[in-house]
Amino acid sequence: MIRYIALADRVSAWFGKAFAWTILVMTFGVAYEVFVRYLLNAPTSWSLDVSFIMYGALFMMGGAYTLSRGGHVRGDFLYRLWSPRTQAKVELVLYFLFFFPGVLALVFAGWKYAARSWRYMEVSVNSPAGVPIFQLKTVLVAAGILLVIQGIAQVLRCIVCIRTGEWLRAPEDVEETEIALAEQAVQDVLKHGPEAIDIVRPGERDSGRNETNP
Repeated sequence: MIRYIALADRVSAWFGKAFAWTILVMTFGVAYEVFVRYLLNAPTSWSLDVSFIMYGALFMMGGAYTLSRGGHVRGDFLYRLWSPRTQAKVELVLYFLFFFPGVLALVFAGWKYAARSWRYMEVSVNSPAGVPIFQLKTVLVAAGILLVIQGIAQVLRCIVCIRTGEWLRAPEDVEETEIALAEQAVQDVLKHGPEAIDIVRPGERDSGRNETNP
């Protein structure tokens, strides 16, 4: 059970981080379009397509990674008041009532759309460039499969939490910039503010006491 959870987290993280690079492609496409449109008066015919293809792929393929890190929206104003066991029981029921039916519908419907798109090599109708988009329809199926894999891991997490009373968290690998900056600002105030205080890490007080009082 624990091994499957760890494996699913790694798979979701790999795909999430791999598709995060699409942000750079999207940024380059938009920046290039702005440059040639407003400075050279020569707008492109493909920038719009590249933007929504990259953003769509990132949004879909990052879903499982976000789920593994608990990043999706929930009713925290109630959820945070419950004990971990209550949270796990509610989540376990909701996964089977709403999550898996919705994700499986995404997989089967996405398969139908992707297969039809591949048959006639669908291209975008938003621009005269005819940018191919059949590969984007395939992302629907891939994203759904990743969500199923990660969803099973989340169900196992709920079972572990019900047994132990503690959530099994995924490894922390990414931190939002504003959170890191806020924590750094707090540390700076504590160390260098007008009412600076000494910050003692766990264990340092006892070790210092032993050195002064052998």
